[in-house]
This record gives sequence, C-alpha cells and structure tokens, in this order.
Amino acid sequence: MANIKSSVKDIERSERRRQRNKAVKSKVRTYIRKFNETAVSGNEEEKLQAFREVQSEIDRAVSKGVLKPNTGARYKSRLAAKL
Repeated sequence: MANIKSSVKDIERSERRRQRNKAVKSKVRTYIRKFNETAVSGNEEEKLQAFREVQSEIDRAVSKGVLKPNTGARYKSRLAAKL
C-alpha cells in the first residue's frame, strides 16, 4: 500500500473508475445481447427499437471514455449489418 497521501488518492480514484468502467461495459454488452435476441425474433419494430437503444448506450460509453471511438463505431457498424 502507498504511503504518500496523493498516491493513496490516486489508487482510490483508479478503483472508482475501474468499477464505473466495468459497469458501463457490462451494460453495453447486455444491450448488445438483447439486440441479438430481438434480431433473431424477426419483429421489425422491436429490432429498430433495440438497435436505437444499443446505439445510444454505445455512444454514451464512448462519450464517457470507457470505449474508444473506433471501437464504438465498429460495434455499431456490425450491429447495423445484422439489422
């Protein structure tokens, strides 16, 4: 464990960020899974709604810095191809 006060704060801050990033990534993966399930079902309205939701979550993760911009674009592109 660090002895310097600023180092201790850095460690705590890093842990909070790690937890937040983990939660955001998990949420994105959940929305992607839901989209994939609705894409198989065949209902066009549900597919479009799920696509909009997952697109929004991906954009939110990119804006928070959890995902890199190219990663977000790649995810959206692949989901659009499935649509």
